[in-house]
Parts: sequence; C-alpha cells; structure tokens
Amino acid sequence: MTERSTESRSTSGSKPTSQAASKPAKKPAAGSSANPTGASSDDTAVRPPLTERIQGRVTKAAEEHKANREAKKQAASAGSAKAASASGSKGTPRGPRRARLRLTRIDPWSVMKTAFLLSVAFGIVTVVSVLMVWTVLDGAGVWESINRTVTDVVGQESASDFDVENYIGTSRVIGFTMLIAAVDVVLLTAIATLGAFLYNMAAALLGGVEVTLAEDN
Repeated sequence: MTERSTESRSTSGSKPTSQAASKPAKKPAAGSSANPTGASSDDTAVRPPLTERIQGRVTKAAEEHKANREAKKQAASAGSAKAASASGSKGTPRGPRRARLRLTRIDPWSVMKTAFLLSVAFGIVTVVSVLMVWTVLDGAGVWESINRTVTDVVGQESASDFDVENYIGTSRVIGFTMLIAAVDVVLLTAIATLGAFLYNMAAALLGGVEVTLAEDN
C-alpha cells in the first residue's frame, strides 16, 4: 500500500511539471523592444549617419555660392554690353523716328461741342471787330465827309435830310452783325457735325486718312 501511494504521489507531482514544460514561451509585447535606448531598427536604417548629412549640407552651400557667383558674372556682362551699346548708339547719330497712323473715326459729339465753342468765339470776335471799325470811322469823321459829298453832288435842297448814319449807323451795323454771328454759330455747328458723320462713313469704306508723324531732332 505504501508503494502504490508513493507512486501515485510521484506521478501526480510529475504532471504539472510536464504541463509547464509543454506550454510555449510568451511572446514579447509589441511596444516592448530589446533595444535599451528605445530606437527602432527602421529609424536607424532610414536616417543617414552624421558625416553624410554634414557633407550634404556643405556641398549644397557650395553649389548655392557657385550659382550666386555665376549670376553676378552674368549681370556684370549684361551691364557692360548695355553700356557698350549705349556708347555705340551715341557715337552714331540716328535719324528721327517715324510713325504712320490712320485716322479711322471721328466722334461726332466731340466735333459738335468743339465747333459750337469755336463758332461762338468767332461770332464774338466778329461783333467786337465791327464795333471797333465803326467807332474808328465815326471818330475820324468819315460819315460827315460822306454827307457833305452827297450834299455837294445832289444839291443842298435835295439832300438836306440825307444822313448816312441812318442807313449804316453803328447801332444798325452792330445789330446786323450780331444776327449774322448767331446764324453762323448754328450753321457752323451743324456743318461740322454733318462732316464728322460723312467722314466716318467714308473711312469705313476707304480706310481713313493716313498720317505720318516724325520725331523732332
């Protein structure tokens, strides 16, 4: 009895050891790593070493310096070429520039305004000039000499009531001149506007008037 009990105990005690040996070892967690510093193997593979990074920066700075120096050389050569061309142009005189233009359209509204103002100015100048001429003639005694001449030719009895100022006096002449000036304002404005319309129609068919403009020396 004692032998069986010891055998059963030994067999029962040997079972947990075999089960513990048969169980697989636990895998390490995903976050844990055997590296004590905490850096992964991928980071060490992608990141270049320190010497290569320093060398890359040095080469990049040298390339930038070389590009800047070449740009300065090109700018200096371009400036010298411009100065040479300017000096050559100063040495050889050039003729005046010419430009050929074509007048294809005239604005009728602007023509009408301009013609109206010019015709008004022309009317005022006409009235003032006639007034000045008649005043000078009156002051010079021209009308009295005309009256005496008519009286001597016709006779004193027949020409006793004759006075030239009753026909061509200053007041009558100025009034007639103002009437003519007003009519001229209307006519000149209408004629200028109509001329602008006619020119636009002719320019649409024939191309307009060519004008050559030249620069002063």
